[in-house]
Amino acid sequence: MNQTVVMNGLKDLKRLNAGAPLIVLAVLAMMVLPLPTPLLDVLFTFNIALSLIVLLAVIYGRRPLDFAAFPTVLLIATLLRLSLNIASTRVVLLHGHSGPGAAGQVIQAFGDFVVGGNYTVGFVVFMILVVINFVVITKGGGRISEVSARFTLDAMPGKQMAIDADLNAGLIDRDEARLRRVEVAQEADFYGAMDGASKFVRGDAIAGLLVMAINILGGLAVGVLQHGMAVSEAARVFTLLTIGDGLVAQIPSLLLATAAAVIVTRVSSASDMGEQIIAQLFANPRTLAVTAGVLGLMGVIPGMPNAAFLTFAGVSGAGAWMLAEHARQRRRVTEQAPPPALPAESRELSWEDVAPVDAIGLEVGYRLIPMVDKSQGGQLLARLKGVRKKLSQELGFLVPAVHIRDNLDLAPNAYSISLLGVTISKSEVYPERELAINPGQVYGDLKGTVVTDPVFGLQAVWIDASQRDHAQACGYTVVDASTVIATHLSQLLQEHAHELLGHDEVQHLLERLKQSHPRLVEDLVPKQLALGGVVTVLQNLLRERVPVRDIRTILEVLSAQAARGQEPGALTAAVRVALGRMIVQQINGLESELPVITLDHALEQLLHKSAQALAGGDIAMEPGLANRLVAALRAAHQQQELAGQPSVLLVSDALRDYMARFVRHATKGMYVLAFGELPEHADIRIVATVGGPESGR
Repeated sequence: MNQTVVMNGLKDLKRLNAGAPLIVLAVLAMMVLPLPTPLLDVLFTFNIALSLIVLLAVIYGRRPLDFAAFPTVLLIATLLRLSLNIASTRVVLLHGHSGPGAAGQVIQAFGDFVVGGNYTVGFVVFMILVVINFVVITKGGGRISEVSARFTLDAMPGKQMAIDADLNAGLIDRDEARLRRVEVAQEADFYGAMDGASKFVRGDAIAGLLVMAINILGGLAVGVLQHGMAVSEAARVFTLLTIGDGLVAQIPSLLLATAAAVIVTRVSSASDMGEQIIAQLFANPRTLAVTAGVLGLMGVIPGMPNAAFLTFAGVSGAGAWMLAEHARQRRRVTEQAPPPALPAESRELSWEDVAPVDAIGLEVGYRLIPMVDKSQGGQLLARLKGVRKKLSQELGFLVPAVHIRDNLDLAPNAYSISLLGVTISKSEVYPERELAINPGQVYGDLKGTVVTDPVFGLQAVWIDASQRDHAQACGYTVVDASTVIATHLSQLLQEHAHELLGHDEVQHLLERLKQSHPRLVEDLVPKQLALGGVVTVLQNLLRERVPVRDIRTILEVLSAQAARGQEPGALTAAVRVALGRMIVQQINGLESELPVITLDHALEQLLHKSAQALAGGDIAMEPGLANRLVAALRAAHQQQELAGQPSVLLVSDALRDYMARFVRHATKGMYVLAFGELPEHADIRIVATVGGPESGR
């Protein structure tokens, strides 16, 4: 019943959040108000009990962050102990002349029993405790706190990057990444607080020495001058009381200093400190065996305490034999373990045996592994994270994580990029070199391995890092191996963005838009248009490098056009018209004039007639004419690239879809716009006309 009452009282105190204010009030009261000796005995006992509780909590904790409140507890315990010193000093000086029991039973017990009533012995014991606390424990613990705080803060950015890398690689989910970031921040806060808390312990040890000296001098003055005691009697009584008071305070101080030193020397583990020490200290039987041999040799030397040495030698030898026997039994059990009851060959197959396909995969040869290993300074994970972030912002949906694995079947310096389980590109890089790319105008040759840039198809040279400045001075663009892979991946993901957008991704886009425009989403999907229709339209846009960031405008157009027809091509064309300003700005930036390439009037009329004659709006083109048109488009495209201008083919609305498919297979990098997609008051400048009698010659 009493235990229930106490627990209920603690719960009520916790609900009221009155613990800290009560402790502060108690500390102030002990400093200002005179306390009766029975209450002093209770408070001294509580102080010792609190120190033991804190020390055991530190010892049995599995990692430092399990006791994250330790710096605050240390401060409160230090203030409590110092306030007790003030209260006991007041009692000793006021009533010490009446005898050793004037300051309470606890101080008297420590003065009489612990040091035998001899104040000289008590003084020596007290000084030894202070030296141990101040010189050994406090100084060492303070130094470890400083180093731990500095190293923890220095390692914080690296830990954050490691968390981001694991998240980007798909090794952890967002919730676990968030939890790890919180733990990293808590760890930095904890060791920073411990660095300051160690100063409390150091100051407490110094305060113990000063309080003892002040109490002895004050006691002599009070006893001799105020109460007429003899100097020797006053020295004996007040010194004994002061030393008893100092021992009562110094023992909890020593315990808390030990707890502070233990918590900063702990290593996070799945076991408490006792289990760690036993498991690591006695992991090898030879440790005890050698110890037994050394103790046995010392035990047979004449004049040594033979019984003690030989006894401990026997105990150590027995422990070594028991550990060795236990290790042998574990090996026998492992060797005699029965085979699996159900071999993998006879186990019934399940869906768990079907490995999922990675949306984006990157396989590297063994010489490229350090590039993705953060412990070896690899920068590739950070670069890939930047690529995903940039593409997600540009395209308008979350690009899936890149799953990286090593592949011994690849060449040592090779890497391959896969999309939905299919390899779409391969290349080689040299981690210890840098790639100097020839942009078209350079002023010298470089020594190295001549290759073709995997991203832009330009001539490039793998050079030593020492040639970087020389290569840049010659006009080359110099990048490292991580940048080559990241840029290659970025280019491929932009080309295949429509393959990365599926039903789940579109559903996420709709759910986000539904938070701000619920009626728009509810009226469109699935009442007017199925989710699959929305997916197809968005994929059509991405296939022609049109981002889907403005999902609101896209859905509004689909909602207005869905009642007229469900054909994806017509819906896509209507959406492109609504996004015309954004499409033109993406192509031409903020330039006021758009350079365009047009079709010859005769060819355009021919294509119109062909589209009207064939069912479904498709177009038939004579092979010779198609070849001449491809050659003309390529020549015009190259001319625009050399001029540093975008390559845009402007056609009528009815031909845009067909010409977009034609150009996609003929000329990579050319945009196809319809007249209806141009913004109002758009200025165009015709730079070439293709498809005429002279085209392709």
